Amino acid sequence: MHLSLTKFYKPFIAALLLLCNSAGAEVVLPKILGNDMVLQRNQPVPVWGKASVGEVVTVKFSKQVKKTTADTAGSWKVMLDPMSASAQGQTLYISGSNAIELNNILVGEVWLCSGQSNMQYEMRKNSKVRKPDTSTVNSPVDELERAHNPAIRIFMATQKNLLKPDAKHEGWSIAQDSALRAFSAAGYFFAKNLYQHLRVPVGVICSSVSGSRIDPWIPEPAFAEESYFNNIKVEGDPGKFYAKMIEPLAPFGIKGFLWYQGESNCFLGETISYTYKMQALINSWRKLWQNKNLPFYYVQIAPFYYSKSKGQVAYTPQTLPEFREAQTAALQIPHTGMIITTDLNDDINNLHPPFKWEVGRRLALQALANTYGFNKLVYAGPVYRGIKKKGSQIELSFRSEGSGLVSHDGKPLNNFIIAGADGNFVNADAKIKGNKVIVSSPAVTKPVAVRFAWDEAAQPNFYNKEGLPAVPFRTDNPLKYTYHP
Repeated sequence: MHLSLTKFYKPFIAALLLLCNSAGAEVVLPKILGNDMVLQRNQPVPVWGKASVGEVVTVKFSKQVKKTTADTAGSWKVMLDPMSASAQGQTLYISGSNAIELNNILVGEVWLCSGQSNMQYEMRKNSKVRKPDTSTVNSPVDELERAHNPAIRIFMATQKNLLKPDAKHEGWSIAQDSALRAFSAAGYFFAKNLYQHLRVPVGVICSSVSGSRIDPWIPEPAFAEESYFNNIKVEGDPGKFYAKMIEPLAPFGIKGFLWYQGESNCFLGETISYTYKMQALINSWRKLWQNKNLPFYYVQIAPFYYSKSKGQVAYTPQTLPEFREAQTAALQIPHTGMIITTDLNDDINNLHPPFKWEVGRRLALQALANTYGFNKLVYAGPVYRGIKKKGSQIELSFRSEGSGLVSHDGKPLNNFIIAGADGNFVNADAKIKGNKVIVSSPAVTKPVAVRFAWDEAAQPNFYNKEGLPAVPFRTDNPLKYTYHP
């Protein structure tokens, strides 16, 4: 009889124990929700966390009150209604069995930046570099001394800090002092330039890992969804950083993504495979945030002597141009944009070019023009459009000419090479004629192809008048890639 009663009451006892164990559980927030954060304006804003099963959680912010009940896994989420930008610090209240107050919350624009060491490149390193001799760079190196704008907020993610609750809710900081010294320079200068145009609070989340390939930032199922990888073994711990440093950030309200990575994959000699990896990454991140239109702006990597590096791949001076071509091909993915950095390395033996303020400015131009509707802004340098063969000359046409094509230093255009049917490329004369470039060489009487900046050391002087450099390209054997959503 005793055994049968025990068996009868066992489910009840288990449920009672679960209730008793969960009764003391407090409302817990993810690390990304904290004091000093910026909430994304003009769209529903998720607030979420953990609590006791069945616990009623109340969220109050800016005259809004939202209530929900924690589900059977103890998870809860509310959606705040879209809000206009506000630079006035407010308090976010979350209450259940306990009460949490998050203070000094602003409403504005939020971006997530990611990648490897060039995205991680800290602000403190900018203070150690000399000013470059180029009119395209718009900032001195003493930014740390004057950065005191309370409307710019930063959050630095690490491989550990997103996976454990923070009782003090201290992940976000105003972009100044020690917090800024350790933060992404490219991410900060993007925010600074965005603020100068929008005049609303800007929050930047940096989630990057030095030396990382693109592969660990992509969830493994995303590779399976790309037919290109059906018979290809993907290396590099797929999903490792995605699981630790991207997934825990969702569904925090953001406007878009910034990506500065590629050097580690270039060392693998990748070309078209990298384009499809970018496709997998972009699609998977947009899927995580349930928004297929989130903009994704990225950096084409800078000049560097890959051919002088030792590795399993036989590097040549064309290894980098071929990889850049793969990066350019990803522009076929909707709502993407790319900036060029051929002019932003003063030492081609250095894999980490110092002039991140210009990287941030150029990324901001992409966002301002393509996301925020500043239609009159020129946001990109000349992009190859087409070729016409005219006897001993080749005529090249471009888009993104801005107010005109120009030699940035006033000298003859450089880094153009030309070839005939034999495929033997030689240095070419290149002259601007209106919105075209005419290319020729006395050594090639019947030219068929032109290449521009097709060398790892190329630092060409071909720009538009707005000071933005042209995209490297070749007219022969271009990489074949077609985007499939």
